Amino acid sequence: MGFLIDRLSLFGWRNLIEVAIIAYLFYRLLLLLRQTRAMRMVWGLVVLGLIGPFANLAGFRTLDWLLSNVYAYIVIAIIVLFQNEIRRMLTNLGRTAYFRSMRGRGGGIDPIDEIVTAATGLAANRHGAIIVFEREMSLRQYAEAGIGLDAAASYDLLVSIFNPSTPLHDGAVVMQQGRVAAAVCFLPLTMNPRLSRELGSRHRAGIGITEETDAVAVVVSEETGKISIVVDGQITRGLDGDELADRLRDLLGFVEPEPEDEAVEATDTVTGAHPAQGMGK
Repeated sequence: MGFLIDRLSLFGWRNLIEVAIIAYLFYRLLLLLRQTRAMRMVWGLVVLGLIGPFANLAGFRTLDWLLSNVYAYIVIAIIVLFQNEIRRMLTNLGRTAYFRSMRGRGGGIDPIDEIVTAATGLAANRHGAIIVFEREMSLRQYAEAGIGLDAAASYDLLVSIFNPSTPLHDGAVVMQQGRVAAAVCFLPLTMNPRLSRELGSRHRAGIGITEETDAVAVVVSEETGKISIVVDGQITRGLDGDELADRLRDLLGFVEPEPEDEAVEATDTVTGAHPAQGMGK
């Protein structure tokens, strides 16, 4: 007891800050693992950690020796098993804005408005769609497996892609830096057994890609016409256009571009001179 009191007396403000940082990192990691396949592995590691002290107290020497050797490599095993979750946690700590100003590339067009308008139009016509937005973690491997486009996001393009009569509708659209990077991209499906049976392959793909990366997915159901958004493996269904736009702006850090003022050019009037050709308003 005296030893414990002596150790606590040495506990200073630096130790408190250190404990707070470690606790915060574990908290963020558990938030990422919650309701994912990795959470089952966490419980497995917890059970493994509890067996060790039990084997020591019960005098199971062989089991105690075996677990002692396993514990020596447990840190490496955690890094290998949870590499995706650890990467997501680190990128979430330093997340920056997704969209840059579209002036110069998109002519002042708001990509969020175009995407939301396309999603609501597809939902009204019961045309299925899935659009995945890259954030900090790269979706390059999925984009390269599809058909590269590198086009500005527009209502006409997205509606054309997901038209059931076109060969591009069967797959996902990957968005990178506010542009349509690729279409017909195939995504990993979630293996979560607790999902509703109402969710089809598009919803499962949207959940799967957001479990593996920090991407945001928008899914339009062809059966119900409902619009859903998926983040960190969690799906929110039944959004209208305004709700979808607000969520996308918040999640992607998009700032709506300000309208550009038209430049007014003044020309000196010279008696008897003709106006220069090609000048328009």
